[in-house]
Amino acid sequence: MMTIADLKEHYLSGARKPAAVIEEIFARIRADGELPVWISLANERQAIDRAKSVDLSLPFAGVPFAVKDNIDVQGMPTTAGCPSFAYIPAATAPAVQRLLDAGAILIGKTNMDQFATGLVGVRSPYGACSSVFDSRYISGGSSAGSAVALAKGYCAFALGTDTAGSGRVPAAFNNIVGLKPSRGLLSTTGVVPACRSLDCVSIFAATAGDANAVWQVAQWFDADDPYSRTVTPGANAAPWLKGPFRFGVPDDSDLKFFGDDETPDLFQQAIRKLQQMGGIRVPIDFGVFRDAAQLLYAGPWVAERFAAVGDFLMRESKGVHKVVAEIIMGSTKYFAVDAYRAAYKLEELKRRAMVQWSLMDVLLLPTAGTIYTLEAVDADPIRLNSNLGYYTNFVNLMDLAAVAVPGGFRTDGLPFGVSLIGPAFSDEALLRLAGRFLGERASRTSELPGCVLVAVAGAHLSGQPLNHQLIERGARLVKSCRTAPDYRLFALKDTAPPKPGLVREPDLNGWGIEVEVWAVPENQFGGFVAAVPAPLVIGNVVLDDGQTVKGFLCEPFALSGAVEITRFGGWLNYLNHQAVKVEAPSVRWSVKS
Repeated sequence: MMTIADLKEHYLSGARKPAAVIEEIFARIRADGELPVWISLANERQAIDRAKSVDLSLPFAGVPFAVKDNIDVQGMPTTAGCPSFAYIPAATAPAVQRLLDAGAILIGKTNMDQFATGLVGVRSPYGACSSVFDSRYISGGSSAGSAVALAKGYCAFALGTDTAGSGRVPAAFNNIVGLKPSRGLLSTTGVVPACRSLDCVSIFAATAGDANAVWQVAQWFDADDPYSRTVTPGANAAPWLKGPFRFGVPDDSDLKFFGDDETPDLFQQAIRKLQQMGGIRVPIDFGVFRDAAQLLYAGPWVAERFAAVGDFLMRESKGVHKVVAEIIMGSTKYFAVDAYRAAYKLEELKRRAMVQWSLMDVLLLPTAGTIYTLEAVDADPIRLNSNLGYYTNFVNLMDLAAVAVPGGFRTDGLPFGVSLIGPAFSDEALLRLAGRFLGERASRTSELPGCVLVAVAGAHLSGQPLNHQLIERGARLVKSCRTAPDYRLFALKDTAPPKPGLVREPDLNGWGIEVEVWAVPENQFGGFVAAVPAPLVIGNVVLDDGQTVKGFLCEPFALSGAVEITRFGGWLNYLNHQAVKVEAPSVRWSVKS
């Protein structure tokens, strides 16, 4: 399986040429056959020529990718898995265009469960996709072809869509990474809707780092997409990412593996792995999420599928998969009142879910409890498909983000996957955590998403009187360390509670002052700063490793009458020294008595 990072390294070193890579891919596809992975291929000559002239400074220069065939590419047919529905779009979907503009080379459009209705990958007149690990087993869907194209090495990343799990279940069954972004961050203009209010463009990649790179480039606020949105300051805050974090796990009674004897142990292994990474396991009530999941197909949201393609299905039956038609046409039984009642129920469940989110930073679940054979799905298509959505169907309804990652293998060689799930806009944090879970090289960036790092040296330290001002704003302790050596510390006069003043003196060759670094959500930082009383101010503090963060400094006028305590190395050591001085007479008196 190829990665974006490896290709870029090879291209820049001259070890490989983009055009040669693209030529090899098309040759392999011809040898293997287009179906069932591909519905249509890009023009090979044009793709090779583009690779020859691509600017290697672009983020994805010469990187091959694939696109699910319910996403528009100008001049190529969009079928949504149904030949009689096909049309030639006049424009390329913005999510795809941004990647093309970044130098990526499109290989083709991939197979899918028709009209993105299914988690199995077999509901297509173009053929059933299977797991790359065993052709007897399903690939997962509906973004089946995109996942298999990546797993087979035909591309370095692929786009799918995800309404109920279509960007995650195929990732699990093919041992790759699947990102279901927060709704609205990637434009859905040019995407054939499944449930328009819930749809996401999803990303498949070989690594979490690659998925993050694609996500960073593909996201964009699209004024033509009424569901498009951007991340507001602090909404993506993950102050827990560099320290101990809490991960929720359902009670055993809510964990379902549908008769699979091996996946329960693989899930336990994933739990232990997160614990080794510093995670704290927290039992949560999965019932609220399970109840939300049931609304998707056992409720009026299925009628959104009729809103998307119902008129077409009423006049056309050629090439329409019978199970897909049954599901979509069955939605006509719902009325407007059912939609309102379900909407009320969902809001109630979201409110109840807030209690569970107060207990955890991230939710860990199996991506799917088990994997099925093509034969089994053919015999029982509705129930088995429903089983596959047990851990995925609620995510878009509850406005969450999710990353599916490989979680080991059964003894028969079939893969198992787990998902890391978080609130809307936690995408980057989830991807970084996923990278750590997979043992990938850590990101070079030292910042935490959506957070401001603040160094505290006195009354805001852990256990001190003003520490609550950080806790109440959702801040988390990142590390304890020292400042650079050119700082002095003073015990200020007449402050309540007692506080020190930190002052920088260039060229001072000291030992540095003990501080704690806290991650404060961006949307809480202003309120935190507003509460800082004179003579303290927030400025830049240089740490002993050279990193610059925000921190408490002191205005020079307040040093008049202050006592220098630099020699103690920190506020807590000074307080301990003062406590010993106060207690000493009492101790000596009792000895004499």
